[in-house]
Amino acid sequence: MTEEQKRRLEQQLWNIANTLRGRMDADEFRDYILGFIFYKYLSEKMLAYADSILEQDGLTYLSIEEAQAEGEEILEAVKEEAVAELGYFLRPSELFGELAKRGGAKGKEGVSTFILDDLTRILNNIEQSTMGTDSEEDFDKLFEDLDLQSTKLGRNEQAKNDLIVKVLTHLNEIDFELYKSDSDVLGDAYEYLIGKFAAGAGKKAGEFYTPREVSTVIARIVTTGKDRLKTVYDPTCGSGSLLLRVAREAKNSEEVEFFGQEMNRTTYNLARMNMLLHGVHYTRFDIRQEDTLEHPQHEMDRRFEAVVANPPFSAKWSANVTLETDNRFSQYGRLAPSSKADFAFVQHMLHYLDDNGTMAVILPHGVLFRGGAEGHIREYLIREKNWLDAVIGLPANIFYGTSIPTCILVFKKCREKPDDILFIDASAHFEKQKNQNYLRPDDVDRIVTTYRDRTETEKFSHKAALSEIIQNDFNLNIPRYVDTFEEEEPVDLDAVTAELKALEASMAGTDKTIADFCAELGIKAPF
Repeated sequence: MTEEQKRRLEQQLWNIANTLRGRMDADEFRDYILGFIFYKYLSEKMLAYADSILEQDGLTYLSIEEAQAEGEEILEAVKEEAVAELGYFLRPSELFGELAKRGGAKGKEGVSTFILDDLTRILNNIEQSTMGTDSEEDFDKLFEDLDLQSTKLGRNEQAKNDLIVKVLTHLNEIDFELYKSDSDVLGDAYEYLIGKFAAGAGKKAGEFYTPREVSTVIARIVTTGKDRLKTVYDPTCGSGSLLLRVAREAKNSEEVEFFGQEMNRTTYNLARMNMLLHGVHYTRFDIRQEDTLEHPQHEMDRRFEAVVANPPFSAKWSANVTLETDNRFSQYGRLAPSSKADFAFVQHMLHYLDDNGTMAVILPHGVLFRGGAEGHIREYLIREKNWLDAVIGLPANIFYGTSIPTCILVFKKCREKPDDILFIDASAHFEKQKNQNYLRPDDVDRIVTTYRDRTETEKFSHKAALSEIIQNDFNLNIPRYVDTFEEEEPVDLDAVTAELKALEASMAGTDKTIADFCAELGIKAPF
């Protein structure tokens, strides 16, 4: 599929999403449209897989008679293999295309066939088909945000049904091209929609979406120098897009295992759908739902090769005294303040970082210079551990929901260049589009290349020796290390003086003209 065709598909999906717009907020109609796209994806995967295993018997999945004993026997055999391979099962009559056709068929009074009850049952059956299997956790309550009884869908049951049928019918007309083994068109379109919803979700957007350009910078940084990547972990994974972006930068992207945790239940569902839509087998991802700092869900002795995150900026957390003995925080001697959990996320992530791994985290600029417990932790990371590898300043207003400038901190437990810390100031390198700033492809390339080559460029990057950091009392504020001051052109005082004299002469002539007019009128001049 060409880029133009991909853009056309993305626009088609966005137009269908807008069928629900006006009835509910962006984050609400997001849940419906993404949920329906996911249901269509599962159906097409199921149909393709079933047809492939039935081909040797000269059968197609849709030709099976479900009401016949022989048909049920075949379906049981297909179910056993499908659950093992795909992780779930759908009967022929439960497939998206079949349901959309039933809904599109008009009844005697010219109204859509009622399918809401069938849709509710089918979505529940998908989850039920995984019960007691290895994929149960990955599909548990995956469709719980699709409230088909919501009054926002319509005034009555028929109005709700008509709207849902309209959406399903439009979606059914789109070919996702899942039969092309090298195609990730649907995954790309899904992420496009997530980004579009984030743009309209205001402050809520930061909970689930990292702009693609920033994700690309992070992904390229943590895969620098690695031909193969085994594992990637994101403790605040949102929709999972950052995890997936990291895998794309790895040469063995189809082997990478994904680990993540997300507190928001709706976003947690979104992340699991996103994984499956990108063709990630259910055995290759482990996404958990809980508060990462208070209740980490992955084993404390696990270590990951790449660790990435875009945590909520300066979020509150308990900073409970009992956490002082927690292995994630105990060595630092201080907990991050309860009013700002930024360094708590850093400590958590470093605990899970493998000795040969790289970690990149997006944080507000305050982490670079704030004192107190944060200053203590920052000093410990540099003086005692020497794990901080780079500080990258990003432009303001590149994240949805906040206009504050941010930075990327890069950490390594075994640094190749342990004698200095690289500072990059990319804050002035962006393009402004409407109300948002964006990193251009050249901006992304320049940041990544500078990091990889550790080059120093005037007004852009500087390698600060550890002695320089110590001299600045471990204050990492970027302008201390990268001087971006632009000198103004010198002022020609003689020229300015001559210009002022010329103005005075001109004003004197004007004053005389006004005085003459006033004399003719017999009135007093105003000066």
